[in-house]
Amino acid sequence: MLNASRLRIIAIGKIRKPWIEEGIKLYLKRIPGITITELRDSNASQESELIKKNIQSKELLITLCEEGLQLTSISLAKQLQNLNSHRIAFVIGGADGLSPEIKRIAYTSMSLSPLTFPHEIARLLLVEQLYRANSILQGSPYHRN
Repeated sequence: MLNASRLRIIAIGKIRKPWIEEGIKLYLKRIPGITITELRDSNASQESELIKKNIQSKELLITLCEEGLQLTSISLAKQLQNLNSHRIAFVIGGADGLSPEIKRIAYTSMSLSPLTFPHEIARLLLVEQLYRANSILQGSPYHRN
């Protein structure tokens, strides 16, 4: 089981579509403890500074970007289980993505898909995958092979 209170999402931009907000709330209810820090969207340089200011000490950064590792849900669950004693911040960039500086300081990068998604949908996909990873680790029937 994941220690959800050690997981955080740092995301650029606000959720504007009600159906995405509803989906995020649904998964956050199912795996309480995950927090989301929403940062104002701007230019890449200012977003990078905001992200750096919001990183907590001893927090491992996992950036979400198209060139990141492509994991299966099961391998994501295993990686999160291995990192369960660490605080983890998943970082989702804005329309222009993440700066090279943020990618450099990240513990690792992962990709949700080789496709590109708007940041709102990426956030929904991430919280669903965190819920799925927790379900896999608990042996829940939510994830089917």
